[in-house]
Amino acid sequence: MVQLAPAAAMDEVTFRSDTVLSDVHLYTPNHRHLMVRLNSVGQPVFLSQFKLLWSQDSWTDSGAKGGNHGDVHTKEPPSAETGSTGSPPRSGHTQEEDDILGEEAQGSPHDIIRIEHTMATPLEDVGKQVWRGALLLADYILFRQDLFRGCTALELGAGTGLASIIAATVARTVYCTDVGADLLAMCQRNIALNSHLAAAGGGVVKVKELDWLKDNLCTDPEVPFSWSQEEISDLYDHTTVLFAAEVFYDDDLTDAVFKTLSRLAHRLKNACTAILSVEKRLNFTLRHLDVTCEAYDHFRSCLRALEQLADGKLRFVVEPVEASFPQLLVYERIQQLELWKIIAEPVT
Repeated sequence: MVQLAPAAAMDEVTFRSDTVLSDVHLYTPNHRHLMVRLNSVGQPVFLSQFKLLWSQDSWTDSGAKGGNHGDVHTKEPPSAETGSTGSPPRSGHTQEEDDILGEEAQGSPHDIIRIEHTMATPLEDVGKQVWRGALLLADYILFRQDLFRGCTALELGAGTGLASIIAATVARTVYCTDVGADLLAMCQRNIALNSHLAAAGGGVVKVKELDWLKDNLCTDPEVPFSWSQEEISDLYDHTTVLFAAEVFYDDDLTDAVFKTLSRLAHRLKNACTAILSVEKRLNFTLRHLDVTCEAYDHFRSCLRALEQLADGKLRFVVEPVEASFPQLLVYERIQQLELWKIIAEPVT
């Protein structure tokens, strides 16, 4: 049983120097997360269900009606791990537990996203958690079907793969990228768990390694999640959308993300749109002896630098996205969550 603080305490979260990154972002009172296994480094892995507020039968280009829900609702499916076929085997529950889980997991399978994730990690493994920014980005993808429908898209720092899974409900091909074999394997399991969502829309999700600190994509067939030459050609010839959520927590990595985004945009055959999701977090720093938003401030400075970039080939137009679109996923849409749109187009 996971029990967290009341909603009022969650509205203004302050991270201090001794704060442990944990399930503070997954505010889920009176709901349980089903622990299904330990990963390769001994971290508990949980399986949660995220409710979708739409029906594929009645889904239209204008989007579904949704309200602003104050907290994340998750329900536990009665399954454990996902095998190579994508079918989760039964776990060792009692009949009573299975009955309870069955009662909680109401609704069509197309109304639920099932995600394996961790609750608490060291900083280098934050991608294994589910962050509110990923839910906001997924919401925007559902709202902007016109931007994603039939396209080839790439997610930078996909983490658990939630946003890529949502994108595949409308996109033709989604390259779900990150680094780390354990994290990418978790991505692959989540995609298998939700393969029915992508299949219903005709989309394909491909999990691939993309290291922001390297200029080229890995093509070594001996390396898990490497790229084939055909996939690289498809990426550069057809991609029109890039997206990323909650990858702006470290200044050096933020610099690397923007460098990668610029490099990809210059290599793509078509003009592209990038959608970035970020949460403005308050941190107490010894240097300032005050609460600041240094990571967010650095993110904004990188946006300004990208917009001012002049190389004679591309220009980048940066626009904030008003987060007033309908909420189609159930989570806490707090005021610190932001979306930014970057349009990369040839200089004429």
